Amino acid sequence: MAEMTGGEALVEMLRRHGVDTVFALPGVQNDALFAALYDARNAIRVVHPRHEQAAAYMAYGYARATGRVGVYIVVPGPGFLNTTAALATAYATSTPVLCIAGQIPLAMIGRGIGFLHEIPDQLGVMQRLTKWAARIERPADAPHLVSEAFYQLTSGRPRPVALEVPLDVLAEKAEVTLSDPLPQPPPPAGDPAAIGKAAELLAGSKHPMIIAGGGAFGAGPEILRLAERLQAPVVSTYTGKGAVDWKHPLTLNYPGGHRLWPDVDVVLAIGTRMQAQLVNWGVDDTLKVVRVDIDPVEINRVRRPTVGIVGDARRAAIALEAVLTDMPARTSRAAELAALKSAVGKTLSELSPQVEFAAAIREAIPDDGFYVDELTQVAYVGRVTMPFSRPRSFIDSGYQGTLGFGFPTALGVKVAFPDKPVVSVSGDGGFMYAMPELATAVFHGIAVVAVVFTDNAFGNVKRIQRTDYGGKVIASELHNPDFVELARLFGAAGARATTPAELGAEIRAAIKRPGPTLIEVPVGEMPDPWKLIHMGRARPKA
Repeated sequence: MAEMTGGEALVEMLRRHGVDTVFALPGVQNDALFAALYDARNAIRVVHPRHEQAAAYMAYGYARATGRVGVYIVVPGPGFLNTTAALATAYATSTPVLCIAGQIPLAMIGRGIGFLHEIPDQLGVMQRLTKWAARIERPADAPHLVSEAFYQLTSGRPRPVALEVPLDVLAEKAEVTLSDPLPQPPPPAGDPAAIGKAAELLAGSKHPMIIAGGGAFGAGPEILRLAERLQAPVVSTYTGKGAVDWKHPLTLNYPGGHRLWPDVDVVLAIGTRMQAQLVNWGVDDTLKVVRVDIDPVEINRVRRPTVGIVGDARRAAIALEAVLTDMPARTSRAAELAALKSAVGKTLSELSPQVEFAAAIREAIPDDGFYVDELTQVAYVGRVTMPFSRPRSFIDSGYQGTLGFGFPTALGVKVAFPDKPVVSVSGDGGFMYAMPELATAVFHGIAVVAVVFTDNAFGNVKRIQRTDYGGKVIASELHNPDFVELARLFGAAGARATTPAELGAEIRAAIKRPGPTLIEVPVGEMPDPWKLIHMGRARPKA
């Protein structure tokens, strides 16, 4: 046992769980915690942004890019509430983010007295946005609750968790028994009977397909070996881009997968909600669905599958291939799928200049770099045209679609990988959500390349208002600063590009600079991408 404050116990337990970086904003409720962080500054780096939302998105980017836990620390009430969009994004994308929020004095919680930053039932809000949440009520509770938080973060389906700590508990000194991290059970491989039934369906299929989601990270080679045995095309979800190598001849983008969907007889979905297929593309009674997911709740969501396998993606893929070892070799589909890719590419080429800009960005980012997309026209098209061959090299916001997440998320990615290129792509509307974090990037030397496409509008909204609502354009037009000059005023590098070739050259130059760079790309109205990248119902066949 050791005598220490609640803040010191919390920081020591973070260190014991391998945390070397936290994204944090100080405040009076967390003073004792930051005093402990000061004492541990040689072990844990504190990166402080200008807004709590950025702290949470930076932790999200750190976690998405590494697969490790991203930690952020904020004051209670409005400080915590400012982070909830990022917390919801982490939940949507199954990302291990730990939120640590301060709290008013322990004895005052729930009494409605009106303490600074008091809100009704902060813990209840946390519990509804996370996998697990708890309150540390004594310094002695910190070790086992921090250990439980990390157990929840790293076992089963990874999702965010939260801890709140009252300010008096952070400052209180007491005897504390520190502990080591809890042991993790091995991930399940799946029930052998379910594996056998799934293998039987796949072996008997004539037109199989594999769909790989974000839960398939770490299983790419095993999935491709299974695909080769079955000669099954592999479609990666947007959140799962890079889970399998895009260069492989059996991989397809979403439009390519959609064209084959009417003829698929058995689909193997690994680590994905299958939202696009189950809800949009359509299913019927002739389609056999095999789902592999670490989350037993996800298996039966929307529609009960033919076979459900609760298990780790990699171990389940290995088990399936082992059962299929003696299956007769199938005729290669490489030429067929190459022709399909070519046809889809010609169709997507109608989306000019988005396709050309997306290609220029992809070509400028080295293979070991990272790309963070946003809700903007070029990024929408990039989701279906840009190739990614490494897990976690493409980072999005999943189904939350949180406008403004991109730039601060990219900062977190760069903190995790300071020696790797990191490029974020935003529109002017989304970038301005977190524009002040240019100061954070300069202060901490975070050399992110921020590409900002400027059309002086929430372009998607404006198009819909004009085409679907009789030209009733309202609240969608924007006024912007000179972004190049703005970057320079912050102390960052600024540049402007007007063509895809110029943009590619500016990105390559920016990657070599030691500090952050903002590249403005002025654009006009772009063609509507949705008819080509949001495909409708394909089953049942007429």
